[in-house]
Amino acid sequence: MNISIITIGKLKEKYLKQGIEEYVKRLSAYAKIEIIELADEKAPENLSVAEMEMVKEKEGIRILEKISDDTHVIALAIQGKMKSSEELAKEIDRLATYGKSKIAFIIGGSLGLSDQVMKRANDSLSFSKMTFPHQLMRLILVEQVYRAFRINRGEPYHK
Repeated sequence: MNISIITIGKLKEKYLKQGIEEYVKRLSAYAKIEIIELADEKAPENLSVAEMEMVKEKEGIRILEKISDDTHVIALAIQGKMKSSEELAKEIDRLATYGKSKIAFIIGGSLGLSDQVMKRANDSLSFSKMTFPHQLMRLILVEQVYRAFRINRGEPYHK
């Protein structure tokens, strides 16, 4: 299985990089994983609604350029479906069973994802009603994907 995490913004925090690297290393026993960092759109602090939409649109174009037609896309969004770790594991297993060998998880920038990206997404996933920094979400996501593979293999993992 090929898993991509497509994300807006560079990761600067060393402790987050180390955590992500650890889970990517662990995941490599189960799947090919790739993290694609895309530049965030530079914008002033106070944006109009129209300017916010333009920023999301530009970031969305960059995201969509990285997704092939045969990729199952899961967008991370506050308004997405909340799932347990076991439900995410079942979903990944179901996709593999039905020949979807490419999955892309999308993490938007600070303004969220464009309508075009949300329309391209096959599913949307929410980890909480709370807002998290997108850099931290990268670590949480890669840990949950690793956990899903452990669950699917019947291997022990903390509950």
